[in-house]
Amino acid sequence: MAQGVMVVAELFNGSFKKVSLEALSKGKALADSLGESLVAVVMGAAVSEPAKELAKYGADLIVVAQDADLEGYRPCQQHNVLVDIINDKAPRMVLFGATRQGKELSANVSATLDVGLAQECLDLFIEDQKLVAKRTLFGGKIIATVDIEGDTQLATIRPNVFEITEATGAGVVEECAVNLGTVNVTLIEEKVEVSSKIELTEADYIVSGGRAMDGPDFSILENLAATLGGAVGASRNAVDAGWRPQTDQVGQTGKVVSPKLYIACGISGAMQHIAGMSTSDVIVAINNDPDALIFKTSDYSIVDDLFDVVPAITEEIKKLA
Repeated sequence: MAQGVMVVAELFNGSFKKVSLEALSKGKALADSLGESLVAVVMGAAVSEPAKELAKYGADLIVVAQDADLEGYRPCQQHNVLVDIINDKAPRMVLFGATRQGKELSANVSATLDVGLAQECLDLFIEDQKLVAKRTLFGGKIIATVDIEGDTQLATIRPNVFEITEATGAGVVEECAVNLGTVNVTLIEEKVEVSSKIELTEADYIVSGGRAMDGPDFSILENLAATLGGAVGASRNAVDAGWRPQTDQVGQTGKVVSPKLYIACGISGAMQHIAGMSTSDVIVAINNDPDALIFKTSDYSIVDDLFDVVPAITEEIKKLA
């Protein structure tokens, strides 16, 4: 009989991705509500030592799969090894971060095991001893409650939806035998884009622009973000206008962020955008419309022209450096 909650944790450059820690925190809450254990899975070339960190996020058992062929992007190898681990441990549910790797791996495992999968979940809860998910459909226009079929239920969670909470687990590390199985994909070449740009979902400080930017020149926002050591985001209107790439979009149909400081510049405050940043620690809104909806969400409101205010803020922050 399937029992327990399993979380597949991703390492990147020696550190666990934030969304993996969020998944562990949610997994711990689900496991506690069921009175069952939390199992973490870590795959890679040399992961035994960093894997121990997961005990402080509630992992009772940490299954480590170590092999050079599991490092980085290795979809076939990681799929084969993870399927073996799931078959061995028989968890009630398996959670992944909704990263590119997590979404691909979960889909492949779902197909192999013939079990249900809910992608990009905004919430997870237990109903009649089964995992139930909430996720958006039709471009974020509706939020659906989804029953997940199968003895083992799979789900990926959107970054910055769940809080990271520490909870002591037994943290027993178990190194499993690695059987890479049949590999139908050969990695010919790997090109890693080197960029100093901070990933939006990982940034502590975000400066976002909306329709009032009135064009693709976001340089004043980029200067402020660089001064803060943060990242630049955008509203859906700005992205749809072609001013910023879709990867910069904050909102229900873009990225959900939860930085220490979120500065909304010329953003009206549509519900779709608010859903993607409302959990930020501090929200500052700059808009020349005193009736802008964004002011109902912001902690600090500045009714003025963003093209005057943003450069002034940037200069004042530079004086403090």
